[in-house]
Amino acid sequence: MTDDNWEHRSTHMRCKTCMWFVPKGACALGRCRRRAPTLNGWPAVFDADWCGDHKIDEAKISTHGE
Repeated sequence: MTDDNWEHRSTHMRCKTCMWFVPKGACALGRCRRRAPTLNGWPAVFDADWCGDHKIDEAKISTHGE
């Protein structure tokens, strides 16, 4: 099976729209604060990443389209 069933579903479920995502500066890098930090700190993620724990943050959704 080579098809990705989540290819289009994940379009609006990116880290940048998640309530657990905290951006780090002006770059596309941030921290995921979904779970407790490890000895290395909070997990580093890109704003275009996604996971199964995504929880939409309505304040981060653009109403003008992307």
